[in-house]
Amino acid sequence: MGVIKRVGVGVAVATLAMAMPGVASAADRSTWDRAELLRFAALPAQTYVPGSEPAGSLLGTAPVNGITAPFADQPVQGFSGVLRNSDGTFDVLSDNGFGNKANSADFLLRIQRVGPNFGPGTVDLLGGINLTDPDSKVPFPLTRPDRALTGADFDIESITRTADGTYWIGDEFGPYLLHFDRAGRLLQAPVPLPGIFAPENPGRGDTPANLNSSKGFEGMAQSPDGRTLYPLLEGTVAGDAAGALRFNEFDIAANAYTGRRWTYLLDAPANAIGDAIAVDKDRFLVIERDNGEGATAKTKKIYLADRRDRNRDGRLDKTLVADLMDIANPKRVGGFGPRFTFPFQTIEDVVILDDRTLAVLNDNNFPSSAGRTPGRPDDNEFIVIKLDHDLDADKRVLRRY
Repeated sequence: MGVIKRVGVGVAVATLAMAMPGVASAADRSTWDRAELLRFAALPAQTYVPGSEPAGSLLGTAPVNGITAPFADQPVQGFSGVLRNSDGTFDVLSDNGFGNKANSADFLLRIQRVGPNFGPGTVDLLGGINLTDPDSKVPFPLTRPDRALTGADFDIESITRTADGTYWIGDEFGPYLLHFDRAGRLLQAPVPLPGIFAPENPGRGDTPANLNSSKGFEGMAQSPDGRTLYPLLEGTVAGDAAGALRFNEFDIAANAYTGRRWTYLLDAPANAIGDAIAVDKDRFLVIERDNGEGATAKTKKIYLADRRDRNRDGRLDKTLVADLMDIANPKRVGGFGPRFTFPFQTIEDVVILDDRTLAVLNDNNFPSSAGRTPGRPDDNEFIVIKLDHDLDADKRVLRRY
């Protein structure tokens, strides 16, 4: 069994784990029991940014799950990334809008700020910032002359924040890395992933696309020292093995990819990842999901992925730490029964609250998804789960923001 080298108490724990059969650190443990639901809150599907612009004009007028477009204001929906703030609030990333480039030109890209109230099970909308390009850093034409960014310009799906308060956001249309200041202004030209082109990439010219639509940077982790980003593709690059996803390394100071990459192998080629965040310099939490919802939802899992590759097969080692379709709920949190499920098509947000506790949020694809109740658009649900064991996370990750 491998042993992670640590200082102080960590050495004693790792040594004890090696010496005593059946005792293992979080990095070595191969099986984890069920996670437990601790808290539940939900933001209603029909929540809109007050006093904002109309949206949804390209969705058509046929009702979807009982909801008819267009909307008088911008929907607060589609959470595809989450960041924890020091005051108990969270920044959440609304993705490209309504599902694709063609129907999302009137959806303004935005970071929302929310605050869960777990007593009554509600979520407060506390404001947010629109993402803009006032200094014309984007080298291709944008949808709007005022350079407010829309879902027809970028499909933003992952987010991290550095110590200076700026945001790095992963896009799927390039795929690109986008760097914004704390007011949501783009700081530099979009950074492409060398050699990889989605169909929507405006700079590929006659170069064939080698990545499918909506399969770009769905997850993005930041190293505990804040120097490195690890964007994870949602889909397989043409020519790679089926279900193999590229996990790249990006040096923030150099503003360039290092050329190092690893492979995350999906349980099934038809699956997708939903998010990826760092636990320490070698380990990451990754959400993996199938495309089902409601009764057809089967695979909604959180893995602990380790890039040290103990099997020496070129892949991240995976350990299941939480099955989101089988969460223990002995206290009947949220009014649900003793077995809680998170049966949504897209689950795209995980954040570490402490060494044994995670917050997980869904992307409700408003108004299209109806995983909780057939025919009713999904709310944005915010759950807190307790893992079976500690993660043994890097203390810098636990203290971050």
